Amino acid sequence: MSDTALNTKSGTQAVIPVILSGGSGSRLWPVSRGSFPKQFWPLLSDKTLLQETALRGEQPGLGCPVVVCNAEHRFLIAEQLREVGITNARIVLEPTGRNSAPAIAAAALLIAEENPDAIMWVMAADAAIKDQSALQTALALAVDAARNDYIVTFGMQPRKPETGYGYIERGAELEEVSGAYQVAKFLEKPDSERAAELIRDERYLWNSGMFVARAHTLLSEIEAFEPRVYSSVKNAVTERTSDMDFERLSVEHFTQSPDISIDYAVAERTKRAAVVPGDFGWSDIGSWDALWELTPKDADGNATSGDVFLDGAKNCYVRSDGIVATVTGVEDLIVVVTKDAVMVSHRDRAQDVKKMVARLVAAGRPEALSHNRVYRPWGFYESLIQGDRFQVKRISVHSGQKLSLQKHFHRAEHWVVVAGTALVTRDDEQIMVRENESVYLPLGAIHRLENPGRIPLTLIEVQSGPYLGEDDIVRIEDVYARA
Repeated sequence: MSDTALNTKSGTQAVIPVILSGGSGSRLWPVSRGSFPKQFWPLLSDKTLLQETALRGEQPGLGCPVVVCNAEHRFLIAEQLREVGITNARIVLEPTGRNSAPAIAAAALLIAEENPDAIMWVMAADAAIKDQSALQTALALAVDAARNDYIVTFGMQPRKPETGYGYIERGAELEEVSGAYQVAKFLEKPDSERAAELIRDERYLWNSGMFVARAHTLLSEIEAFEPRVYSSVKNAVTERTSDMDFERLSVEHFTQSPDISIDYAVAERTKRAAVVPGDFGWSDIGSWDALWELTPKDADGNATSGDVFLDGAKNCYVRSDGIVATVTGVEDLIVVVTKDAVMVSHRDRAQDVKKMVARLVAAGRPEALSHNRVYRPWGFYESLIQGDRFQVKRISVHSGQKLSLQKHFHRAEHWVVVAGTALVTRDDEQIMVRENESVYLPLGAIHRLENPGRIPLTLIEVQSGPYLGEDDIVRIEDVYARA
């Protein structure tokens, strides 16, 4: 795609990448969890899926990206974008998940405030694309169709009878754009027999979930088909507030929006739907089996990551983000090891991991949704040991960052600095604590931890008391505007 392919002579139809970063990716459990889902992990390279997605939008002719995300993930997203040099993103915070239609409506309304003719390129934050050149060619066609007021999706050439994707039936070629087609029909995810039938017919394509359309075109269709979505989100955008570098949608109005996908809300009902076929190695990485397909393999068809030893294994995916994992004499298995969970599945049952996560949630297991390492805007903490009336944690604080000014009703804390320097507030005192030094915080003391240095601060925290839950925190002051 040339530099001019995404511009018009008038210059009014800028192309804006819109990245949707929602969902928990539970089929990639135990790596992907609600607190740290798959888009924040480097699953295929040294960059995370979010970073790879954002970098696709760093092309001549494209405007500043808009990212719509869960408010709890805002600092993760900002930090990961900064790591790859993207500092101009507009990050929009959803107070609660309402599926893709409200998220896209919010982005469209914000973009339309400045330029209703701007063309949105909507994509999920957690997909993989191998052939960037083929993607750019398809995008240029989609943009041309969008300029003619079509709502365009990308249809992927099926490689196998996949039951995890929806399908698109391709109709007649558009008169206005050669290589783009009308959408004859959207099909739900099929069973295996129906999927086998579909891939034998060249009219059927996988639905990638990416869309290209003018902001005002999308908004007019959302208003026509889902007026409650339109009105609720419009009010949420109008009443939004600024929160540091983020735009926070109104809780009152956004939560009134129906929970509905853009497919159900618009794509399956509009007469403006078009599709651009593509074959650029797209995958939504919706299961461990899909990740096995995308990962380089050894001579026996095994894909591995981390501290892994194999003997007589074939066609397996084995990943360890924690202790050493050994696999002997098995075939077609998925084995994933983290610091607090192990998942083993047959590759043919990879889609069923989501069902197991649902069972864990029903059983009240914290591992279903949260990792042992918990990320915060100032750094992270992880539990090392937990016993009766005591817990030991490792805490890491980024340079120049600080925790909230807080107190606890049920626990006392002892901090031991093992790397860096800590500035500790304890009631009316300010104490500099250096490596191999410690400070005691009695129950009820008002305290804060800061890292005034240029290197990360690492300390060991020993908690003691009758209740050690994270909800025993009374925040008195917080630079990150948390409750």
